[in-house]
Amino acid sequence: MNIVVAIKHIPSIADDLPVKGNNVDFDSVDFVLNEFDEQSIEQAVLVKEAVGGTMTVVGVDMIGELDGVLHLALAKGADKAVKITGDDPAADSHQQAKWLAEAIKGMSPNIVFAGVQASNDLDGQIGPMIAAYLDMPYIGGVSSVEVAGDTATVNKEFAGGFGAKYAVSLPMVVGVQASTKPPRYAPISKVRQVAQTATIEKVVPSGEASAGLTMKKMAPPVVTGHAEMFTGSSKEVAAKIVELLKSKGLA
Repeated sequence: MNIVVAIKHIPSIADDLPVKGNNVDFDSVDFVLNEFDEQSIEQAVLVKEAVGGTMTVVGVDMIGELDGVLHLALAKGADKAVKITGDDPAADSHQQAKWLAEAIKGMSPNIVFAGVQASNDLDGQIGPMIAAYLDMPYIGGVSSVEVAGDTATVNKEFAGGFGAKYAVSLPMVVGVQASTKPPRYAPISKVRQVAQTATIEKVVPSGEASAGLTMKKMAPPVVTGHAEMFTGSSKEVAAKIVELLKSKGLA
């Protein structure tokens, strides 16, 4: 079984994103592994453990710092790591998907895993576009994958708690929302050991595939009002709320 996992290196959203010009100030933000890709890596490892095979993790190096993420994936169970030297933090999803698909096509995968979306933009485009470039079926919102022979049994989550089970002929692309088991922990010592011994293959991308989108403006939300906190007993608070509603012409 030839398993490939496409990962994305994204600006950390733990803090407010700094803005410079019409986009994120990429020089002032930390880049981290997309949280949905961490779920995807775990699901891929589970499939590898169940049926055997080789697992390759591939990503676009947006700012020259992808090695740490690739080392983490190797420490979690991947066998090979490939780095696409994009070196363009502003590359849109179409561009990244094209570069990833070009690299993945040469790997002849049986199944490709990707996070269902990226935590920073919530586009959910990388997986479907990789599938389109590779002419493979795609299912997103996936919560488990089992492989038997040339068929994958995939559980997909829908809104409202509904779920569905699909049987899909391989090869295919899977957009993972949550892995069957929580992502495993890789000790720092193991990640450091991998960093000292692992070889990361470099791939130079070719061509452009921009969606024709241009970021016109990025800015924090405009503050247009404020919150007022009421204190006192329940009766006092209720009276203040009624008074406020009357002042707004709402009561």
